[in-house]
Amino acid sequence: MRILLVEDEPGLIITLTDRLRSEGYDVVSAIDGRTGFDKALSEDIDLIILDVMLPKKNGYDVARDLRQKEISTPILMLTAKGETIDKVLGLKLGADDYLTKPFEVIELLARVEALLRRPPVQKPGEANSNAFSFGEISVDFKRAEVVCNERPVELSAMEFKLLQFLIENRGAVHSRDALLDAVWGYDAMPTTRTVDVHIAWLRQKLEENPRHPKFIQTVHGIGYKFAN
Repeated sequence: MRILLVEDEPGLIITLTDRLRSEGYDVVSAIDGRTGFDKALSEDIDLIILDVMLPKKNGYDVARDLRQKEISTPILMLTAKGETIDKVLGLKLGADDYLTKPFEVIELLARVEALLRRPPVQKPGEANSNAFSFGEISVDFKRAEVVCNERPVELSAMEFKLLQFLIENRGAVHSRDALLDAVWGYDAMPTTRTVDVHIAWLRQKLEENPRHPKFIQTVHGIGYKFAN
């Protein structure tokens, strides 16, 4: 998982970078808001830790402009301001969580883990989008139909549901447990092996080379994601 740290305090950059890397995260940093904004747009980032008080472009403006660009990457906002109005403003502008300085690094790590576990927020109507295409595949969500090179592809109801969830949350990495909850439901009794089997079936039916999938990808040690 890759984290973008946008912070202008050198000591805090070093401390957080070292600790996050020790926890297994890949960390890139920016020391001003404008650079942070550009990196968030151009690089593959899973989470943004964003300070409010930044040179060139403050954190509020960065969060607002990223959301206006339809960048849905989770944002954890850092602020030295403790007033409720400042926290509310950050959340309204697009931050997913906030942490007031000074803070314990262990609390930041807990919030980072929680945000990375959270399923991406769907935009209104996004789950009901009528169609989506990738490669030679066309998916009609309204009719629950899949076509490859103008030929129908037969999917089971659960295969289609899994495919739809991955497409609607494309780019995000989902653990097997998260997929079980989202696709099969809390009351069902499948195992994580069930997810692997259905992923394999989807690849056999949709990928040009199932052994080296282009779209339904494995993120080793974590789970799966849809890349497009």
